Amino acid sequence: MATSPSTLFSASLPELYERFLVGSLFRPFAQVLLDRIALAGDERLLDVACGTGIVARLAHERLGQSGRIVGIDASPGMLAVARAAAPAIDWRQGDAAKLPVAADETFDGVACHQGLQFFADQSAAVREMRRVLSPRGRVALATWRPVAEIPLFHDLHRVAERHLGPLTDQRHSFGDAGVMTRLLADAGLTAGTPEIVTQTIRIDDGPTFARLNTMAILGMSAAAKAMPDDERGRVTSEIVAESITAMQPYLDGGALVFETRSNIAIGHA
Repeated sequence: MATSPSTLFSASLPELYERFLVGSLFRPFAQVLLDRIALAGDERLLDVACGTGIVARLAHERLGQSGRIVGIDASPGMLAVARAAAPAIDWRQGDAAKLPVAADETFDGVACHQGLQFFADQSAAVREMRRVLSPRGRVALATWRPVAEIPLFHDLHRVAERHLGPLTDQRHSFGDAGVMTRLLADAGLTAGTPEIVTQTIRIDDGPTFARLNTMAILGMSAAAKAMPDDERGRVTSEIVAESITAMQPYLDGGALVFETRSNIAIGHA
């Protein structure tokens, strides 16, 4: 059953993100990211741009009390949800380009899951990840592949552009895996060949996903930001309705099922 709009918009964005997207869309790739970092024993993990903390929380499940987990994000709202979900983890507010990590504090693994594309200074952020890395540590970066490679998002992107004109979806703006390798190398890390990981995603509430995706796109659109409130509301409703129609080929027994792809790049100290 779809969530009603009144219920949807009464919750905060971080709460909606956690409730509707984290488990279905972000968790499968977070599992792969942690597999590639391969933490063990009493090793320490730093989750940069942690959002509501899915990477940190999964690492805590794997390591238990023996490992040390820290999550850092710029958003107080995201961190509030993270703290409520996992109060035992060390959550910190801070900038990825100037991590709130002391000079004598190091980590065996540093993960950044779908955050790199949003940083104003990506090079500075990766250098900071290198700064806090232990002598045998590894950095793992994940960014979505381009919209054109993910049919569902490509279809939804075209729906939005019919109303908003050309737009850049920042979520998918870092699709060139080679750039990730160069960032890691420039920071003094040994980077192997990036991996492209494909996962099949299942979301039970398709209409709510359509609304959340529309909200995200409107937030990245200069045209939408310039609209009067009543016009923006009308356009929002139209994009949501057309998005739900565009999603019909991806429905399986009422659930939205689609493939999406992410780059994963690993750098070693």
